[in-house]
Amino acid sequence: MNTVLIDRLKITHDQNVLVDIALEIRRSLALVGESGSGKSLTLKSLLGLLEPTLEVMLEKQCGFEWQSGKSVALVPQNPFTALSPLTKIKNQLFVPQERSEELFELLGLEKELLERYPPELSGGQLQRVVVAIALCGDPKLLLLDEPTTALDAVSKEAMIVLLKELQEKMNFSMLFVTHDMAVASALCDDMCVIRHGRIVETGKTAQVVANPKESYTQALIDAEFKTRGFRI
Repeated sequence: MNTVLIDRLKITHDQNVLVDIALEIRRSLALVGESGSGKSLTLKSLLGLLEPTLEVMLEKQCGFEWQSGKSVALVPQNPFTALSPLTKIKNQLFVPQERSEELFELLGLEKELLERYPPELSGGQLQRVVVAIALCGDPKLLLLDEPTTALDAVSKEAMIVLLKELQEKMNFSMLFVTHDMAVASALCDDMCVIRHGRIVETGKTAQVVANPKESYTQALIDAEFKTRGFRI
């Protein structure tokens, strides 16, 4: 499994620094922070999707050719807006039918769903579809933008288990962006906590959750585990 080093990612707007961080993505890294902390800017910058008004300095090291959408792929937060509601599912994967069916089998989806339109599927099914689309190019790095946010507790646990199984089978690294400490703890080996565009705490996920050094990290933990009852 490839280790991806983001030696530096600096994003500025009108000389104001919005994000200035470094990351080491080994097997699975959670980037955790509240809304507005810089998580989405980080993801978009790695995919080359930021607007031209923002200046980006990105220095990285990895053992593969960095290609957005192929070796580096995104699982978006909201499959309802990521998919065209007027296009059959099979026409949104852009791979041969045989490959689509293989991916659907991996994801526990019936191949008959390829003939349907997105509004005919449940939220959990749609989230698996966008994972399938992200895996079409056999990525080396999978970027996940809070893909469990819209799922109920049962579907959320199932998605966490599925992502772990897929990682074992397809050998990709994961950068999981979230505000949800519970899901990050269940899915990722390592954790970085981001606040106001800076990394304020990093380490093994279990250690960060059990013994946070920053009051900000403790506040994120308290907010999640007081209201969420699942662990994996």
